[in-house]
Amino acid sequence: MTPEAQRMSRIEGTALPMRGVDIDTDRIMPARFLRSVTFEGLERHLFEDERGGSHPFDNARYRGASILIVSRNFGCGSSREHAPQGLHRWGIRAVVGESFSEIFFGNSLMIGLPCVTASAADIERLMQQVEAEPDVRLRIDLQAGTCVVDGFTCAVAIPPHARDAFVTGAWDTTGLLLERYEEVDAVADRLPYVAGF
Repeated sequence: MTPEAQRMSRIEGTALPMRGVDIDTDRIMPARFLRSVTFEGLERHLFEDERGGSHPFDNARYRGASILIVSRNFGCGSSREHAPQGLHRWGIRAVVGESFSEIFFGNSLMIGLPCVTASAADIERLMQQVEAEPDVRLRIDLQAGTCVVDGFTCAVAIPPHARDAFVTGAWDTTGLLLERYEEVDAVADRLPYVAGF
């Protein structure tokens, strides 16, 4: 069976609230871990210089969380793609925040990690609810533009091109190529600089 592009319109899971504005990629993934040729194992180094027991990623109450709730300007700083890679490999499948760095947002899109925005008041309410009830489940609907948690619904936004990429699977370029492998192979056979090698 041919692999298909990964389509996603809904993400559901428990959440990890992370307070603080302007959390940059240097904090998320310290520079000394950028020397690796692959992204394998990066999840072990998330916020390494800040962890030691009291960091949200150390808190056993949020173990297994798949949705990260953040404040304003998350992922600012350098353009390292290792930051979203580490988060994704840790198990984060969506990030809800007030705002994101444009480069962090783009790097997240490329690996299938939706970053949606909500108002400051709604982010605060989500954080408070998760801090009070770590087992509560959030449901993000990219098409409807909503985040629902235990009777509370708030609006979330994502640029239309990113929403459409997730819903159609267009973010997953490798999956799209594999899904239509015969067509790709046929084109390659017709190209003089590819055929015969």
